[in-house]
Amino acid sequence: EARLVESGGGSVEAGGSLRLSCKAFGFTVHEYDMGWYRQGPGNECELVSGFAPDGSTYYADSVKGRFTISQDYAKNTVNLQMSSLKPEDTAVYYCAAPSPRPCEDASGVGQGTQVNVSS
Repeated sequence: EARLVESGGGSVEAGGSLRLSCKAFGFTVHEYDMGWYRQGPGNECELVSGFAPDGSTYYADSVKGRFTISQDYAKNTVNLQMSSLKPEDTAVYYCAAPSPRPCEDASGVGQGTQVNVSS
């Protein structure tokens, strides 16, 4: 059964850093488009960063220069290094493949890791 498990969320002060990790079970993560999505209070689900099988990456304008996505082939994980965190980065973060409703779908199977950034 294919599934994803996120870890690494927590609470930090503005300017701090966190590293999120998403471990894949039942499939090889680097063979698929994968993304980190987030949904903050009252906000829409948004794609924060993505990683394609050809090695190309995507970053939302709001996180460029602060977040770095990477893959660990040996551990079968997709990671998101977040630095210079801002209060507006506060959200539940989800690791998922692209879909019409990635946050909703991931939340529905118990995924997600909370990130809280205080000012």
